[in-house]
Amino acid sequence: MGVRLMVVDDHRLLAEALASALKLRGHRVLAAAAPVAGAAELVIARAPEVCLLGTAAPAGPGAFDPVVRIKRERPQVAVVVLGPVPSPRGIAAAFASGASGYVRHDERIEGVERAIVKARAGEAAVAPQLLQGAFHDLLHPEAEPDDEGRRLLRMLTPREVEVLVRVAEGEDTRLIAAGMRIAPSTARTHVQRVLMKLGVGSRLEAAALAARTGLLDRAAPLPPPRQAPETPPGPES
Repeated sequence: MGVRLMVVDDHRLLAEALASALKLRGHRVLAAAAPVAGAAELVIARAPEVCLLGTAAPAGPGAFDPVVRIKRERPQVAVVVLGPVPSPRGIAAAFASGASGYVRHDERIEGVERAIVKARAGEAAVAPQLLQGAFHDLLHPEAEPDDEGRRLLRMLTPREVEVLVRVAEGEDTRLIAAGMRIAPSTARTHVQRVLMKLGVGSRLEAAALAARTGLLDRAAPLPPPRQAPETPPGPES
């Protein structure tokens, strides 16, 4: 007996091709739709037994928000995610949102059909090789790449970070001193320390290095300039 289902994917051509293939195999496809952003409303309205939901970024923020809403309002609908080879985080996020399965976009139609049938039966529908890959990544995580910006930021004191931000914004020694309310000689000393710690020979090089490594994005924004108190008007003559 065929499954009553829906196919939703941002790539309409993919959704329609998959829907056609499933119809030929005896399943009742209620709709093949795009984009995924409107999937929840459509699935809630049509109430299929299974929804195939495509995603391009399974580890991205909000990727499975439609699944959460579908399961909240139509808990009887089984959702099977169609996506790229996921990271362990992607698989975990899919199942944490309430999905019943995860199938790769390049899976053969027989594999997709098996996932649909298992999901309708209330079983977890995920290929063993995907789980094996996820467990391997969890047990043998790759070393995080060296974050140069974070490393450089740890080398500087908070005051030196502020000096670097001001240098990157093009402030000269006089403006740095005025903005930080320090003597110009002290500002000059801070600048020299920043250049030395960063291993560069000029302010321009320091600004370029900070921008390239993302250091400036992690630095706290500069405090707003303090306004001098207004002088009350004197008595009229």
